[in-house]
Amino acid sequence: MFLHIGSDISVPLRDIIAILDLEASNAPPTRDFLGLARNAGHLRPVTDQPPKSYIITGQEVFLSPISSLTLLKRALKPGTGE
Repeated sequence: MFLHIGSDISVPLRDIIAILDLEASNAPPTRDFLGLARNAGHLRPVTDQPPKSYIITGQEVFLSPISSLTLLKRALKPGTGE
């Protein structure tokens, strides 16, 4: 199954490590992690819209305009993750 995270981007559910709220990312370790992902070229904005959440996979960190709660509801919904 796939999770639609915004725009035309869908991520296999099995690849998702975490879905986190971006507003809760003010802690220094989280800011450091996002900075490291950006510097390594692994931070990928999904759209030009302001991000509300970030999705960590084994390869990339996606910035999504969809809230973490909405993404969680989609991930738990039976079927396609939509």
